[in-house]
Amino acid sequence: MVLYDLGPGDEDVALKDIIASRIRREGPLTFSDFMALALYEPGHGYYVNCDPARDYQTSPNVHPVFGACVARQLGEMWRILGRPDRFDVLEAGAGDGRLALDIAAWLRAHDQDAFAALSLRLQDVTYGARPPAHARELSALLGGRVSFGEQIAGRLTGCILSNELLDAFPVRRVRVERGRLLELRVGWDEAGFVDVPWEPSPEVECYFQELGMLPGEGCEAEANLEAPAWMQRAAAVLDRGYVLTLDYGYEAASLYAPWRKRGTLLTFYRHTAGEDPYVRVGRQDITASVDLTTVARAGEEAGLRTLGLTAQSEFLSALGIGEALAQRPDPSQLEAYYALRRAAVELTDPTGLGRIKVLVQGKDVPDTPLTGLSGREAGRA
Repeated sequence: MVLYDLGPGDEDVALKDIIASRIRREGPLTFSDFMALALYEPGHGYYVNCDPARDYQTSPNVHPVFGACVARQLGEMWRILGRPDRFDVLEAGAGDGRLALDIAAWLRAHDQDAFAALSLRLQDVTYGARPPAHARELSALLGGRVSFGEQIAGRLTGCILSNELLDAFPVRRVRVERGRLLELRVGWDEAGFVDVPWEPSPEVECYFQELGMLPGEGCEAEANLEAPAWMQRAAAVLDRGYVLTLDYGYEAASLYAPWRKRGTLLTFYRHTAGEDPYVRVGRQDITASVDLTTVARAGEEAGLRTLGLTAQSEFLSALGIGEALAQRPDPSQLEAYYALRRAAVELTDPTGLGRIKVLVQGKDVPDTPLTGLSGREAGRA
């Protein structure tokens, strides 16, 4: 599959003009509107045209062992739920389908009972433009037990899974000056896109009022209004089962700590992190860490029970990512062994992918503890 070629240069000029024209028409945009255009504008947005693997590393792309660990946890969930004849796994923001394929392949090889009950639903906003890269392999593996769609729909019993989805949702940006909350909108002048201090919208004010805190004096920060709304939609379609959320994030007290002066907004371009969202428009990813306190609370308000919050390093270790490394390697398989070893280190590195947080919530599930939450850092959000 050939992705759309934007040609030479560092940004999509047409997309930049689309955004600038809207600002001239409507006035300064909320940052979430700017971010949505930069990432998702049909025909131009980053996620429509670019291959994220070019710009940053995600856990499923490191090694199939990540999917194997998630599959082991899903198999345990199926058993805890009483081995239903149909076990739905809905992966939201499934992208190319790599994680779903690794999950299905591991269950078929190592947990055939759970695999026989598995029904996979893959959801991603990009599927209207193109099917996932691994759609054919998934269909060959599961037949009619896999489906693809742009929206979360239908009822299910099983697990709603997301990996690095919520931190890609468009965010509002704010600043605190002399104890006063301001919203940072996006304006346009001859130099390009600029920050414009603005009165905060009622939604942004409410967000921080419900938290009972503001970012520190002089601090910039982000408010992800879509993440709690997404969690409530996920809870609404879940009849019984789990919501398993893996994402870069912090509890609110840490996310909005007074020492975090620049917030958490980052850009990624060719595996290089940056902080300027106004360059390489349409060519770079834009992301911000998730407020897990608000996300967990939104799930609870929608009928979920928070079962635990842990780091990916602890989650994967509890699920046995190191087991294969403890065995003596087969001399004929040394290359595969060392690839697994490198992957285990990368996936559990507390300064890298290992610092991703794992939030587990449930609806109408037994109190049986989950193996992935048995690590020493597991706790409530």
